[in-house]
Amino acid sequence: MNNEQKVLNLLGLARRAGKLEAGEDMALKAIRNGKASLVFFANDGGASSAKKFTDKTTSYDVPLCTKFSKAQLADATGMPRTVIAVVNRGFAKKMQEYLE
Repeated sequence: MNNEQKVLNLLGLARRAGKLEAGEDMALKAIRNGKASLVFFANDGGASSAKKFTDKTTSYDVPLCTKFSKAQLADATGMPRTVIAVVNRGFAKKMQEYLE
């Protein structure tokens, strides 16, 4: 199993544990409140949304991952969303280790 698959598996676990905020509004709220530890943005998402989240995560110093497509994120979490914020430091730390 490669590291990308491990990250997607962890996303599914985090979803079942209730440690994700999915969707643009929820993810933005999590970033602003300082709850988001890692944000996933689908690489086939819209350009204006991509810019919004790139700017937001940069200004709030939250890591942003654009490695996965909408389909991959949907398969991993069971939610067809473009943006997913991980609101648990443990999950986020392990995912970042696999992404490096």
